[in-house]
Amino acid sequence: MKWNDSKMLLRFFILISLMVLSSCATGASHPDISGPKVFDPHSRALYLYSRARLATHEGDYPTALNLLRDAVELDPGSAILNAEIAEIKLKIGQVPEALEYINKSIALDPSYRPPYVMAGILMSSTGKDLEAADYLRKAVKLDPSKEDAYLHLSLSLTRLFEYEEAVSTLKALVKTNPDSVLGYYYLGRTYVQMKLYREALGYFKKTLELRPEFDQAAIDMAATYEAMGDYSQAIESYRRQLDQDENRGVVLQRLIQLLIQQRRFTEALEYLQTADKSGHGGFEIQRKIGLVHLELEQYDEAIAVFMGMLDRDPEAHQIRLYLGIAYEEKGELDKALTEFSKISHGSASYLEAIGHIAFILKEQGKPDKAIEILKEAITTNVRQIELYLNLAALYESLEDIDVALAFLLENERLFPSESRYQFRIGVLFDKLGKRPESIERMKKVLSLNPKDAQALNYLGYSYAEMGIHLEEALKYLKLAVQIRPNDAFILDSLGWVNFKLKQYDEAVKLLEDAFSLVSDDSTIAEHLGDVYAARHEYKKALKQYRKALAIDPDRKDLADKIRRYKGEHGEK
Repeated sequence: MKWNDSKMLLRFFILISLMVLSSCATGASHPDISGPKVFDPHSRALYLYSRARLATHEGDYPTALNLLRDAVELDPGSAILNAEIAEIKLKIGQVPEALEYINKSIALDPSYRPPYVMAGILMSSTGKDLEAADYLRKAVKLDPSKEDAYLHLSLSLTRLFEYEEAVSTLKALVKTNPDSVLGYYYLGRTYVQMKLYREALGYFKKTLELRPEFDQAAIDMAATYEAMGDYSQAIESYRRQLDQDENRGVVLQRLIQLLIQQRRFTEALEYLQTADKSGHGGFEIQRKIGLVHLELEQYDEAIAVFMGMLDRDPEAHQIRLYLGIAYEEKGELDKALTEFSKISHGSASYLEAIGHIAFILKEQGKPDKAIEILKEAITTNVRQIELYLNLAALYESLEDIDVALAFLLENERLFPSESRYQFRIGVLFDKLGKRPESIERMKKVLSLNPKDAQALNYLGYSYAEMGIHLEEALKYLKLAVQIRPNDAFILDSLGWVNFKLKQYDEAVKLLEDAFSLVSDDSTIAEHLGDVYAARHEYKKALKQYRKALAIDPDRKDLADKIRRYKGEHGEK
């Protein structure tokens, strides 16, 4: 008897059982006219197989294995029985033995599909995706109507960076089965890995058309909008999911994080409070609520949150640091000092607290005491870069630029690979009017960290101001914008380089974006006015210059520029 399908065998077993029952129902009074009974090993093997299936269903794997071994002895040529043993071996973690039975099953019947799928999943789970793909391709070929092999094959191909074959495999699946939700979903995932985000969006949308409640597809779609830089669409996508079910904790967390990244703090606060009330809160949500209040300059609210957290955990030094910062920002310096002083020496927040203490003392007219505190901290924390940077910044705030630079240069040997240290030296050189030395240091920063957005911006803007190497400046600043797309000052620098290159259409767009992000910086406002003037939009230009002067009334150069501009263009 040749077995090709387990369901057929079960039906056969049921039929035999019914026949046996029927014969019993005829009563014992009839003589047995069937002749001598003949032992049928195939029927017995089928019976054992059915019992093994029941034992497997109940989780009794030892019994199932014993029954299957007995069945194999009766029918050693059965691919199904060997595959069934392999499946149980996998469930109990006996992987090498499982692989032996898988290979035996394939050898007995190369047209039997299940062992190929098992082998593919097994190889994939052990990182052998090349071997997995070979098994799964055969499974697809044997039965193109079943989706499991397509899906596992596409995952292995993706890990092998064989994206084109992964896509063609999944497209073959959805062509065969147009309602394959997972087929469309994995197409979306694959296109995301290929960074073809628009194509990915289309497949995520199709997935959600077929199964609107597929949460992970909706999250992936929103994350794809994020990857594209379309943050508004990402936020709206997360919001739609919350409208359907406000208890979706993962979605809520992602939405909050995105709103904070986009500095949409008022909206973030609303969702943070929702998370806190709905039980998705805890320490981290409370911490973020306090920090958002700080960003919104709602100091009393921030103080209340942090004090409440400290009531529950007085040793939460990071929270005490935030509390001190809230008092400091509010102008209650004595209270801030009290909180910073409570942070113990062994705490991870200690060094930052020392920096705040020093600057408060400086604000209170005690610069010598501030310098002394930082120097004492350095003697016991010789390798802590923050202390050196804080002391240099303190000297800088006292307008002792030479002293600050000399101090950093003296200790430079301690931090040969620290890009931040080199950046600060470069800034100080620039403040002393030593621009070539400053540029040299900024290039050293980039040699240590090629994606340091601040150094890229500094170099690009310096070249723009000097009117040299403008194409190189453009390259630096485009990279900086990729790294920090919503940094108004980097957008301003890139716009300014475009202005210098007479690319006014691009410049005006960048500078308008910069000014919309930071509307209280006189330099950005003035730059936008200069671009309007270059485009002969004189009314807009004058309006922008006046905004710049209103932001910084002490800028005599701006007042002179407005008077000169009105005279040249007849503006009143």
